[in-house]
Amino acid sequence: MRALLLPFLRDRFLHLLVVVGIILALFSPFNWRSLPAAVDWQTIMTLAGLLMLTKGIEASGYFDWLGRRLIHRFTHERTLALFLVSASALLSTFLTNDVALFITVPLTLSLRKYSTLPLSRLIIFEALAVNAGSLLTPIGNPQNILLWQHGEASFVGFIAQMLPLGAWLLASLLVLTAICFRGREIQRHTVTAESGWQRPLLYVSALLYGIFILLLEQGFALWGVALVFITLCLMARRMLLTLDWSLLFVFVMMFIDVWLLLKLPLLQHALPLTQQLGQGETYLLAAGLSQVISNVPATILLLNMLPATPLLAWAVNIGGFGLLPGSLANLIALRMAKERAIWWHFHLYSIPLFLWALLSGWSLWLLLYGR
Repeated sequence: MRALLLPFLRDRFLHLLVVVGIILALFSPFNWRSLPAAVDWQTIMTLAGLLMLTKGIEASGYFDWLGRRLIHRFTHERTLALFLVSASALLSTFLTNDVALFITVPLTLSLRKYSTLPLSRLIIFEALAVNAGSLLTPIGNPQNILLWQHGEASFVGFIAQMLPLGAWLLASLLVLTAICFRGREIQRHTVTAESGWQRPLLYVSALLYGIFILLLEQGFALWGVALVFITLCLMARRMLLTLDWSLLFVFVMMFIDVWLLLKLPLLQHALPLTQQLGQGETYLLAAGLSQVISNVPATILLLNMLPATPLLAWAVNIGGFGLLPGSLANLIALRMAKERAIWWHFHLYSIPLFLWALLSGWSLWLLLYGR
């Protein structure tokens, strides 16, 4: 029980969100009975299932086995970093940004056993990579799904309108990766014996992963989570106690805080004014609002006032960079790293990249589509 409660007691970010929620509740008119509806429970159940499945694969030892082979395959830090950043971006285009992180971050953490690498920096760049890669397709992230459903573009048409921005930001990120990681040889640790891995746990987790995704697509997320939980309880009960369950409550509180924020009378009066904004003002509003309340809630909010235009899609995806709340994928990656200093180091790279994306993205928009 202590292992289960300890993350909640140490989670300063969760405590901050609770305090913010209490303050907002004092000034926002709302009905307490409607509070559960503020939470996107589909997202929470999806995250819960992915947390358990990723932990199952990690506990099987497969990531250690794969990480050991990566270390022997790549000899220089820069080439390994470029591979992991590219892989994160590619996976996010069709597996969504959070799923991509649940694959690449545990794999990156497994490299700690076999070499001396700047793992925190690698994880930061993987978080940035999934934000850049996922913006390309309608299924890459939640805000794109919303924009695609509300817009008129086809699947291929949506990709076409996002391709210039996606290619530019990914190229910029790869250049930054080449600059920030040295070309020196990877210093490998001496490993006396290879640790084995549990094939049954790996195969069951992989099979459950496919079933879970299918159940999600059919709208049976609750059944999927229940199936994963019961199966892993039977196979590896102690493993489930080590999960970062407080992460789920962080997401719940983020949804509640944003919902309460949108209930503020001042904001309710200001929102209709967005319909009178020009392209430049809309671009800045969408990107800036994403920095504060995350790009998914910002998209939901703005779609109530604005059409699902390519400009809006560009802006909210650019808003995923910068401050930590810009994208929920940022939070997932940094939480999985389990290192305090990474929260500050993240902004040393993400904020400059956000400013670069904001300025160069607008210039690219004007170049391609004019005013």
